[in-house]
Amino acid sequence: MKVLVTGAAGFIGSKLSLRLLERGDEVIGIDNLNDYYDVELKKKRLGRTLEYDGYTDVRMDLENRDGIAATFAAQKPHRVVNLAAQAGVRYSLENPHAYVDTNLVGFVNVLEGCRHHHVEHLVYASSSSVYGSNTHMPFSVHDNVDHPVSLYAASKKANELMAHTYSHLYRLPTTGLRFFTVYGPWGRPDMALFLFTRNILAGKPIDVFNYGNHRRDFTYIDDIVEGVIRVLDRVPESNPEWSGDKPDSATSNAPYRLYNIGNNQPVELMRYIEVLENCLGRKAEKNLLPLQPGDVPDTYADVADLVRDVDYMPATSIEEGIANFVDWYREYYQP
Repeated sequence: MKVLVTGAAGFIGSKLSLRLLERGDEVIGIDNLNDYYDVELKKKRLGRTLEYDGYTDVRMDLENRDGIAATFAAQKPHRVVNLAAQAGVRYSLENPHAYVDTNLVGFVNVLEGCRHHHVEHLVYASSSSVYGSNTHMPFSVHDNVDHPVSLYAASKKANELMAHTYSHLYRLPTTGLRFFTVYGPWGRPDMALFLFTRNILAGKPIDVFNYGNHRRDFTYIDDIVEGVIRVLDRVPESNPEWSGDKPDSATSNAPYRLYNIGNNQPVELMRYIEVLENCLGRKAEKNLLPLQPGDVPDTYADVADLVRDVDYMPATSIEEGIANFVDWYREYYQP
């Protein structure tokens, strides 16, 4: 297949692109290499995919309407994975317009490209943050998610609604994936594991929010990418049992699906830190802080639908995943 991947220099996008190239697909990778975090890290990720003849590199903002339209017209991808987004819950408190530009305007441009060029399947990144004020665990895609607590979460919920509209109006098959705390080698420097590792090795305290009482469904990058590929290969169809009298938010009478993609095993943040300390051979000095605005105390993914439909089975323990990250971090930053 010819697959267009947005956010191709990102953490998930770069790993997904590699897997697609390794199995023989062509990949058109779109990324603007913005400076939200270390651009050199993005370039190093991208360098691994540029080694493949089947990779086409496109440097562009998603909000560039004419540029995105021209890319779809020239490349004619069979399927699309939209991973480009302005990420980060806390950053959305400081720079709300960045989320509107990329996550809303940019996503419309992708939807329009898919519509006009008859893309077979659009898979797009949503987020566990859409659960917002929900407290019923585990989080289910069949639950109502109308109470986001950050603009980032609201933008991801909006993506799900926008995708459904295009599935309904134009019969564009779309699948949204609500990612749960992805971690691993080549990860994002603004994520907790990266920040903790850097500070512990530098002998600096780590900021532990909610006084360490977080639980997170930490999901290893390889398990995430395996799930994305399985979903990409399964084009959704309309649900014949869907009813407007009792609407199911995860399916539709349009070709539309939503899935959680997580480890299905929430871990206490203090346990996560303990495993990291063991891998680093150093103890952390913890700066205990209150819950941050926009954050939620716990995440826990119900992945039953994903298991049923694509036989998804995350297999990486936090002990193995964190060890892999630490090995990569030492090699990358302390050669």
